[in-house]
Amino acid sequence: MGRLDGKVAFCTGAGSGIARATARLFAAEGAAVVIAEIDRETGSATAHELTAAGHDALFVHTDVTVLASVEAAVKATVDRYGRLDVLFNCAGGSQPGDAPITDVDLSLWDPTFDTNVKGTMHCCRAAIPVMAAGGGGSIINLASLFALQGNHTLHLYGAAKGAVISLTRALAARHATDGIRVNVVVPGTIMTERVRALFDANTDEHGHNAAASAMGFDNHPFAYGSPEDLAPVIAFLASDDARLVTGALIPADGGMTAY
Repeated sequence: MGRLDGKVAFCTGAGSGIARATARLFAAEGAAVVIAEIDRETGSATAHELTAAGHDALFVHTDVTVLASVEAAVKATVDRYGRLDVLFNCAGGSQPGDAPITDVDLSLWDPTFDTNVKGTMHCCRAAIPVMAAGGGGSIINLASLFALQGNHTLHLYGAAKGAVISLTRALAARHATDGIRVNVVVPGTIMTERVRALFDANTDEHGHNAAASAMGFDNHPFAYGSPEDLAPVIAFLASDDARLVTGALIPADGGMTAY
């Protein structure tokens, strides 16, 4: 038996990266998995991979920045499965060109907040009533080290992920009596396709990355990982094994916020 047997999990951005790895683990743990993804090709591919392996999966084209799109995706979930137990809000990321607030092109503010903050809020707004009606559930949001540390240059992304942390705590307090747990995970450097490309572009011929050194990664060998390293943390929070955990900020950062 898996830890998520009988549960229905809704994963945003699951066409790639962290959410795709998590969707795979959710399925392996027994959950039916809804792939809520804006990219039709990658979203369909993830769903096909899971169904081909014998799991129950559904791809729903979803733009998390549009509330009506999220509401339609949640409705499709309920129409198919009759319930929603787990929400993993992963869709988001930084914008190319993010920079210190005195220099950044402010046109990047809206897209940064639309995906990271509005997207998370839209999914919670649509999913919480369904979860509450079903007796509860688990919401896992994704933040970033940039929300907790100031020694970086991605000021808009840091502000957006800080908002996600605050929203997580407010939702945990408001919906505990609905049986809904809400937590936020703060990863270190997870080498998704996008992050690997950014990291490689800023690494010199000697293998040195000045930005990573400035943030202290050189002294934190456990701060680097793959999406498959992070997925078990998220799966734990989704499961009943974490029934005592809510309103928590879970660092999965190799000690970056500890020393």
